[in-house]
Amino acid sequence: MNDLGDHQKAARTAACGTRDAGGIVRCDACPVLCRIRPGRDGACGRYANRHGRLVRTDPVVFAQKVVEDGGALVEFAKNEGDGTLIRGAPTFVTGIGAGTTYPDYKPAPFIVANDHDGYDTVTVVSEGMFTYCGVKVKIDTDRHLGGECATVRADGQPVGHVTTAEYGSQMLALGGVRHLTAGARDEGRATCATLERLCNGEAVELGVDGGPDVVVQAGAAPVVDGRREERMRSGCGSAIVGMFAPQWAGHVDEVVVVDDHVTGLLSEHQAGRKLALPPTGVQLCGRRSTPGRYFGVSGPGRSWGGTDLADPRDAVARIDARLAWPGLRVLITSTTGEDAFYAVLDDDLRLVEAPLPQPVADSVARIGDHCEPALCTVMFMAGAGGSLRAGVTENPVLLTRSVRAGETRVTLGGAPAYVWPGGGITVMVDVARMPRGAFGSIPTPALVAPIEFTLPRHLYAALGGHDGFVRPLEDVLEQHALSARIERWLLDNPWPLEPFRRSS
Repeated sequence: MNDLGDHQKAARTAACGTRDAGGIVRCDACPVLCRIRPGRDGACGRYANRHGRLVRTDPVVFAQKVVEDGGALVEFAKNEGDGTLIRGAPTFVTGIGAGTTYPDYKPAPFIVANDHDGYDTVTVVSEGMFTYCGVKVKIDTDRHLGGECATVRADGQPVGHVTTAEYGSQMLALGGVRHLTAGARDEGRATCATLERLCNGEAVELGVDGGPDVVVQAGAAPVVDGRREERMRSGCGSAIVGMFAPQWAGHVDEVVVVDDHVTGLLSEHQAGRKLALPPTGVQLCGRRSTPGRYFGVSGPGRSWGGTDLADPRDAVARIDARLAWPGLRVLITSTTGEDAFYAVLDDDLRLVEAPLPQPVADSVARIGDHCEPALCTVMFMAGAGGSLRAGVTENPVLLTRSVRAGETRVTLGGAPAYVWPGGGITVMVDVARMPRGAFGSIPTPALVAPIEFTLPRHLYAALGGHDGFVRPLEDVLEQHALSARIERWLLDNPWPLEPFRRSS
């Protein structure tokens, strides 16, 4: 590691900002370089001029594991606590409120040495300004939210698109550098505001071109065109047939489970064959993939099973008189059991609606019982580029290689991050596992998010880290004890300071 001169060290450790005439402070915490008058905040609201001094308006956040008298750990997600720092409790310094490395050559605001069970670690803590970022939103619903690549809008501005659907969920890809920077100014602002609100757990109303309006909030049920979704299906139409066929035997002669993707037909399905059910002559619309499994029974929509079927009988193309018989009992249901229709064939082999027999009603209710609650999941995704890596080490590529090798752990607000394979450090994190208010923004526009790199102390030195700026945890706690925000550790998150396992 190169030895810095005194003037270089002074420049790198100085607080952000320079003082101009009239008590105005120029903030250099991001490329906007706000000139902030006394008593005013900068454009981001994160820095302010207080009596001619540049200060952070948000406190740094410490997350603590706290043991109650009974020996149980208290989670910050379930117990707000009194916000008091508890001496001796395991403490993790998060990047929330820490400050940045801009203009890209400064060491991170906090480089914290910690001894965990006799194991020396270093955690490099900062906030990243992410222009290359977005969110992936998983919406548990069978309702059709729009065709693939349909534009998603917030406040009328394009902020993303519908992407490929997954099992029981519709998926949105929002944000990204092009929406943030390549479009009109209003598009960038709307995109940045939408990402910040979603990542901070707020509800956001989105509109899909050619589709519905959707209210999305991390950890909450989606609302599609004013209708709150309650259930996420436990299987496609074919899977539902397979799971519930034994419960239907003897109570119905035929079951159609309507699904936009794979609609099931009991008598043809292998499950029906195993139960020795005779053919019924009921033939479905669409095309048969394999016996009892049909594609394209209807167009996608927001009705039965994610189709546009308002009348479930429209899923039936015809009834073969050579196989059907008067009195044949038919159940048509959706994959969540929210919709059910029971009919008995009359003498003309027409489907005539009849009351659901209790055993059949019980089986439909059981389908619903097998469904999990419908929720929205928001995954923040970003590329950790030059400024973040330079704040960790003077040789940034070594950090990238260390992360790739699993020697350095990456967390965001203490939450574990998934690091994508391939080049660079591209991370993804579930925002619901992060402390509240973890995200901010700057008007470039870009999102501001916490990020922490934790690694063994000896490895940090070997990577060319800023070893002269490492501070013991006790010093950091002492300096910020009265000003920090204290959160309780979320027990579902692994503790980042657990001893590293050396590869054999």
